[in-house]
Amino acid sequence: MPKVIYIDANGGEFEAEVPVGQNLMEGAVDNMIDGILGECGGVMSCATCHVYVPKEWEDKLPPASEREEDMLDMAVDPQDNSRLSCQIEMTEELDGIVVHMPRSQF
Repeated sequence: MPKVIYIDANGGEFEAEVPVGQNLMEGAVDNMIDGILGECGGVMSCATCHVYVPKEWEDKLPPASEREEDMLDMAVDPQDNSRLSCQIEMTEELDGIVVHMPRSQF
């Protein structure tokens, strides 16, 4: 099963297996990883699953939708590589993806 490495704002690393087809927010919640709350359940209305995606992984993701970009504008400390983890669906190609959680979610 593909794996995700979640890194919190203090540099702590948490590895979790996330089934293909499940999004990274669900993977974090299912594995009780602190820092990704997913309060809205993945319907893009809260941004509590905000993550930063390193450059080497950005090209492997579909671009953010206009709606996701609008929600990220309301997130605390958005950056050019910000994404909502509820909008990143796990694929075999994403095995080993690393995402960083913002300090605001720590």
